[in-house]
Amino acid sequence: MNQPSRADGRRVDQLRPITFQADIAPHATGSVLVSFGNTRVICAATIEPNVPTWMKQQKVPGGWLTAEYSMLPYSTHERKARDISKGRIDGRTVEIQRLIGRSLRAIIDLQKLGQNTLWVDCDVLQADGGTRTASITGAYLAARLAVQTLLDARKIAENPLTDSVAAVSVGVCGGRDLLDLAYVEDRDAEVDFNVVMTGRGQFVEVQGSGEEATFSHEQLQSLIALGQKGIKELASAQTVFLTQQLLSKPFKL
Repeated sequence: MNQPSRADGRRVDQLRPITFQADIAPHATGSVLVSFGNTRVICAATIEPNVPTWMKQQKVPGGWLTAEYSMLPYSTHERKARDISKGRIDGRTVEIQRLIGRSLRAIIDLQKLGQNTLWVDCDVLQADGGTRTASITGAYLAARLAVQTLLDARKIAENPLTDSVAAVSVGVCGGRDLLDLAYVEDRDAEVDFNVVMTGRGQFVEVQGSGEEATFSHEQLQSLIALGQKGIKELASAQTVFLTQQLLSKPFKL
């Protein structure tokens, strides 16, 4: 039986069109423009040959990875004020950049990074739902390209990345389980989840809540399974992109 389509014509278990374009920020060590449908994020990874002061003071060996996230003022329908104009970073921004950092640190051996800090910057150009999941998925690719630059330059001896990582949203909207929610679906969802997993199928993080609603154990299992399906497809797309990466044309799924 055919499942009813969504506002954009997708099946309930279908990802939005995914694109990756490398070297979008030439001054970064590695960079990718990632698109989940109309959500577009520049993910740039930059190597700094230094580590944080706290690591030096505590004599912690190896390197460090940290992430920053921002939504550009014109990324939303109504202009979003820059954090600097408010004098502080808003709570949502802090939450998302910490999630990106945790997701990448779950798949990196910091000892093999050497005395370097890998900065990952995710800047949202256009927001249509799933900015954090697109950021994580693209941030891994940017980090992998940056690591390859270090390997090619013989600045590190081994690849410190132990796996890939990707993320996707799932939710219940209009009584249906949906994969990779666009903004109009996310806005109206009764239940909303973000799932982060490695390429080998290990969970890094699951964020979920009922939006003025509750959900059953069966719904929880169904949503997790739907997220697993989406991440498996994203991990495959990441592999294809990295295999043919050094081509200048963008990869499309």
